[in-house]
Amino acid sequence: MSTPELVTVERDGAGFALVTLDRPDKRNALSLDLRAQLTGELSALADDDAIRCVLLTGAGSAFCAGMDTSEFGGDRAHKERIVELSVGLFGTLGEFPKPVVAAVNGPAVAGGFALALLCDVRIASTEARMGFLENRLGIPPSYAAARAALPAALATELCLTGRLVDAEEAERLGIVSEVQAPDELMPRAAAVAGEIAAAPPSASIETKRRILIERQTCWQPLFEAEETALREALLGG
Repeated sequence: MSTPELVTVERDGAGFALVTLDRPDKRNALSLDLRAQLTGELSALADDDAIRCVLLTGAGSAFCAGMDTSEFGGDRAHKERIVELSVGLFGTLGEFPKPVVAAVNGPAVAGGFALALLCDVRIASTEARMGFLENRLGIPPSYAAARAALPAALATELCLTGRLVDAEEAERLGIVSEVQAPDELMPRAAAVAGEIAAAPPSASIETKRRILIERQTCWQPLFEAEETALREALLGG
């Protein structure tokens, strides 16, 4: 049986690509196959000189519901795949060399919130809700992703409490740059992505390079620590 397409990519000819998590029946939860496909698509876009910006969103009513917990467990080979695909996806996005805009069309929780935080610009629908819910299950959230985008005090509070933030509060706290009505979100996000893509690549790509230099001083060591913890939890070291 062939693997279903869980990620769609549309190149509009204006220099940016629209990448959509396309698993709406599961609120775009990050299955292993979705993680693999998204990593592959991002890697291809990183190497595509015609693409100067990526716009990431989710199909249906959610941005991303986080990891697909129905795939947890299994034998060692399965657990190794969980580790490699998780590290691969978040590492690829965290180190992506071009600007990424997130159109947060609905709930972005747990790993889905981490995904949004690793984007460079976040624009939210009024329907969006964001937060790290996994700590309620005894799973440490990604403080690394939080610190990639947020000041330490806010990242700490959201990771420790696991509370949900609505779109209005997210804008007030600086988690997102702006909030739009649901039917206006994608046109606005596409306009922002188009503006970024229209800038000379020497400016936008160089700016992203500097963003990554700063990110490496905080996000990178935290990400490596989280990778180590994940390997120890699932594989015993």
